[in-house]
Amino acid sequence: MHDEFYDQGIEKAKQKDYAGAIAKFNQSLQVNPGCDTTYLQRGLAYYDSGAFLQAVADYTEALKLNPQGVEAYYCRALARVALKNLPGALKDVEQAIYFHPDYAPAYSLRGVVQRKQGNIPEAIANWKKAAALYLEQKDQKNCRLILDKIKQLQPPKTAAPIIRTTGDYFIHTLDQAEKGDTRQAIADLNWVLQVDPQDAQAYCCRGVVRYKMGAYRQAIADFNQALKLNFQECIVYRNRGKARFQLGDHQGALADLNQSLKIQPEDPLGYIARAQVYREMGNYLQALQDYNQALQINPQDPQIYHNRAITYTLIEEMPKAIADYQQAASIYCEEGNWQNYQEVLDSLQKINSSTPKPKTKLNDTLRQRLLRLVGGHWEIAQRLIQQQQDHHPGMSQEWYLQKVIDDWEQR
Repeated sequence: MHDEFYDQGIEKAKQKDYAGAIAKFNQSLQVNPGCDTTYLQRGLAYYDSGAFLQAVADYTEALKLNPQGVEAYYCRALARVALKNLPGALKDVEQAIYFHPDYAPAYSLRGVVQRKQGNIPEAIANWKKAAALYLEQKDQKNCRLILDKIKQLQPPKTAAPIIRTTGDYFIHTLDQAEKGDTRQAIADLNWVLQVDPQDAQAYCCRGVVRYKMGAYRQAIADFNQALKLNFQECIVYRNRGKARFQLGDHQGALADLNQSLKIQPEDPLGYIARAQVYREMGNYLQALQDYNQALQINPQDPQIYHNRAITYTLIEEMPKAIADYQQAASIYCEEGNWQNYQEVLDSLQKINSSTPKPKTKLNDTLRQRLLRLVGGHWEIAQRLIQQQQDHHPGMSQEWYLQKVIDDWEQR
């Protein structure tokens, strides 16, 4: 419990009567000399009155009584900045962060110290961390102040998004959407964009959430805005391509996915998305090539085997489809993904119940050769085979395949 002198000192400090506040805190310490908060408050009064050395002395006393006093470390760092003791200030603010890793003011102050020391990249990194914490705390005023500091140090036309290092915040938001709470995710991102309408990463993130919601046109608008703000990232082009695909714009989707893979050639998600577009267009050969590329990068993704199996089924390559379904089922089983595991088993059952005639190696070679000749479009090959069957009934499958190939090559 604080005594009446302490309370009177607090009141005088609020009235900016710092000399009166110090006098009352002196009386309080005579009554209760072991109170760290009284030293802290008297230090604040000294600081506000411009007596920085006395403030440092009082904060030091407070820390002797409470060695983990985050506020005392922070306040002493402020006073040492005023005294131009930057190494001492940095040491204090790092102690404050050590005891309270989510204390946004400490990161902001560390940014100030590092800026004064000439460490601009480190200053910006700390301010971005402070901004991220203020975003989480919904502290709009302080977040905007931090953003203003960052803007002052960055070039006017910088290509980097302002809160680029708040990735954890955006990951949390996307995780919300993945779990079904898309409304809250959108609300959070709308708030971020109110704080900083130039945050390209927030537009990208909102576009991803809107895509998950099925709002494809709105998602494309957000991705367009992210690109307009020069956020030229793989994720923007990949997801805009997927949204365009959902709206039936296959050529636009391919253009975006090609650009996505140009930026990040080792992105399996880009190959999977482009394969889906090719498959929908009937270009099965290109789809298979993309699934193969995705599996080279990530050979343990069951969804790739699953999708490649579907593609093999469409071109009636049943042994290969069965092998891929079995591989997908094995991985789904290991992961405990029973819904997809059952879906694969159902697909396998359908194939087995159809009891197709086994194809010879020659048959398989001819089919692959014909598929290449028609640019991967199996529907075209099927129509050509059917024409030959109509004109020459009763021949073997190999004969029809060879006849179509010969006619095509003689064109």
